[in-house]
Amino acid sequence: MEKNLLLSIAYLPPIEYFYSLATYNAQIEKFEHYQKQSYRNRTIIYAPNGPQSLIIPVIRTKNTPITDVQIDYKTDWQKNHWRSITTAYNNSPFFLYYQDFFESFFSKKTKYLFDFNLELIIQILKILKWDSKLFFTSSFSFQTDPTEDYRSVIHPKNIQSPQYKFNFKNNYNQVFEEKFGFIPFLSIIDLICNQGPNSGSFMFSNISENE
Repeated sequence: MEKNLLLSIAYLPPIEYFYSLATYNAQIEKFEHYQKQSYRNRTIIYAPNGPQSLIIPVIRTKNTPITDVQIDYKTDWQKNHWRSITTAYNNSPFFLYYQDFFESFFSKKTKYLFDFNLELIIQILKILKWDSKLFFTSSFSFQTDPTEDYRSVIHPKNIQSPQYKFNFKNNYNQVFEEKFGFIPFLSIIDLICNQGPNSGSFMFSNISENE
């Protein structure tokens, strides 16, 4: 029987997020409250000096529903994020091929974080050539089976843990690998810029999950 999973919305989510989205019967939680220091408003790329977190500033009050969290445009975070992405991947094999696609998201001002992230995820699924249909929760569940709740599993704090739930079978080439070695479980943009049209098949062939 196919496994059910609960995921949070995420900004340019990591590779294992898309693996889980395509492999299992996954739902994205629409009724939770916003949680900081998570992938909900951050992504991790491979920059010239190693892993770099890109964080979307948000306007929020305590216990703000995730769909009501607004993006804060007081700072030019879009320009800063795009500059960091360009610096990180300009020399990757496929950056120029996908440059216009990604850059377009850093020029329009979407009001809500959830909507911005969701549109990115939808378009990335097209790049990966996956027909995965996205499903969302219809209400908030307080009794989610811990083995099915991946909101706290796929989390920045976990990726350095030896007990992390996901494994890479084989590495792929990364721009700054000679400086810092292979770094797994980065933003999906890292895989796309380095593997291009092969990203989807590489993911299914090379990611495994610990029981």
